[in-house]
Amino acid sequence: AGRVERPAPQPVPVRVGGFGGASGLAAFLTRECVSHLIDATHPFAAQMSANAVEAAEIAGVPLLALTRPAWRRGKGDDWIRVKDMGGAVAALDRPRSRVMLAIGRQHLKDFAPAARHFYLLRLVDPPEFPMPLPDYEIVVDRGPFTAAGDRALMIDHGIELVVSKNSGGTGARAKLLAARDLGLPVIMVDRPKLPPRREVHTLTAAMDWIGQGTTARGV
Repeated sequence: AGRVERPAPQPVPVRVGGFGGASGLAAFLTRECVSHLIDATHPFAAQMSANAVEAAEIAGVPLLALTRPAWRRGKGDDWIRVKDMGGAVAALDRPRSRVMLAIGRQHLKDFAPAARHFYLLRLVDPPEFPMPLPDYEIVVDRGPFTAAGDRALMIDHGIELVVSKNSGGTGARAKLLAARDLGLPVIMVDRPKLPPRREVHTLTAAMDWIGQGTTARGV
């Protein structure tokens, strides 16, 4: 028998963002016959998560959120909990301090009203805009970090206060352990409020959810 030539498998196209809000995402889910939608965005990506909830309702597709468990105050922690970035800025209405601002670069401009402080900014990438803070130092680094490393970083820069989003997980928790060890207060920004949705915290749980009724449609 002659050799049968089979076409090479074609890569499955991957769509990255740019859906055009909830309606655009809903249209994509319907057009691609998606059977399950998993929202695995950052806990502070509030608009994206809200769009996912709305799109799932429009398209009639079940939605699951795969999230990191939020951090909880432990023994020895000195947390000042605030609802949002505005609350964090208000909490900095105090005499000049040396602050580790661990909130990413999107919200740096929010802290312009509290420009009296020195800020240590740890960012994954350098900011692409002029800094609104007159006294700062940038450390470009990517986690996961260690408690010992963050403790040394805070000591080297004379940090007196830490501002953090409650992102959860283990990769960025080191700064909280370091602050606890050094007896430093932490202004902790709560996660944004989102529409009701089902949540799990492990990939295994997400895969189990997919397996409970997966059909021939795409996921």
